[in-house]
Amino acid sequence: MTSDTSLTGKHALVTGGGTGIGLAIAHALAQHGAQVTITGRRQEVLDAVAGDGLWGAAMDVRDEASVDTVVNAAVAARGPIQICVPNAGIAEGRALHKTKLEFWRNMMSTNLDGAFLTIRACLPGMRETDWGRVIAVSSIAGLRGLPGGAAYSASKHGLIGLIRSLSEDYMGQPYTFNALCPGYVDTPIVDRNQVAIAERTGMSTEDARQVMIDSNRHKRLIDADEVAAAALWLVGPGSQSINGQCIQISGGQTA
Repeated sequence: MTSDTSLTGKHALVTGGGTGIGLAIAHALAQHGAQVTITGRRQEVLDAVAGDGLWGAAMDVRDEASVDTVVNAAVAARGPIQICVPNAGIAEGRALHKTKLEFWRNMMSTNLDGAFLTIRACLPGMRETDWGRVIAVSSIAGLRGLPGGAAYSASKHGLIGLIRSLSEDYMGQPYTFNALCPGYVDTPIVDRNQVAIAERTGMSTEDARQVMIDSNRHKRLIDADEVAAAALWLVGPGSQSINGQCIQISGGQTA
């Protein structure tokens, strides 16, 4: 992007910002001038990537007090959060008849409750400013059913419903709410899932990885920087009319 898209003076918060998609988005925002608070459950992971515009703060998105405390501290240190990226999430598959309530609730608490708590904590400061962007990281599983992933798909569908409703609540105001819906991205989550799929099905880890690759329409894993580029577009000039949208990043039509 060109220099006229500078985010200098903007404060961004990215949950799950220590690895994968979250880290790619955090780096992209920082490279364009934003001060970025990255959160995750392990401080040592955040410390390893902090610097160059990134500040790490351990936070559990499932815990209301943790979210409110960290967001308030970040606002006190770096000003109102005008770019909120609820990205933290877990992606695990399990057949419904093997899904215990504990598994279901942890999925919802992380992927959906965590986004709700994060956005809610960031909004008061954002609403005191004249500009704001909320970019939730959902999934193509938020737009269509994912075989073997009922809990995950339900959580991501719920996240899209939250974003669409918020876009209506703040219609006409200088804040937009959008969701990024990537297919399988080349991150540690894919590495973990290929092992889980192999164990569950008996196939090799290479074949399990190929299943995920083949699920993307262009038959390759997506690079995290491709998702970050979409996030930059949503915070760039001319993005003010992109609101309540689900941006598919999956190599083709998927829903």
